[in-house]
Amino acid sequence: MVEASACCVCQKSKPTLVCGACESPVCKSCAQFLDDESFSFLKKVPTELSHTTYCGPCYDQKVAPELEIYEQDMEKAKQIFVFLKKQGKETRLIRRSENPFQVLNCPDPEETLLRLAFFSVKAGFNAVIDVDITSVKVKNGSYQKLSWSGTGVPAQVDAAKMNRKSKL
Repeated sequence: MVEASACCVCQKSKPTLVCGACESPVCKSCAQFLDDESFSFLKKVPTELSHTTYCGPCYDQKVAPELEIYEQDMEKAKQIFVFLKKQGKETRLIRRSENPFQVLNCPDPEETLLRLAFFSVKAGFNAVIDVDITSVKVKNGSYQKLSWSGTGVPAQVDAAKMNRKSKL
């Protein structure tokens, strides 16, 4: 419980929450809540985006713009060019100047691939090549599941050439 006299947004008495960014008291009806998974694909979530409760002004100034950028990058990651390792013939002329990205312990192969694509987008590339996705059985007593991991090299490809090749 917060021992404050008024909500920083609506000025009602006895607010029950605290803004994670500015630490001002805020009532439940004025609070903006952020899901724990909102920035889950970032390698390191900034401290100002790691809270779950925000007052309206802090959310509008700090969280909303970053959330919009994150969602735009996620959409770009879904549209990125992906070449598997076994497609080496198609990618032999693409420059591999960057170190490969590695993703560990994902629940499914689609998320593993999306994380690799997201890392490539954040690094300023439009493709991920030499993608290798593997799984490992993880046993927990009588229950078992698959844990997926993957690697991929970020690359820059000419989108016009790729679209022409796909039409042939």
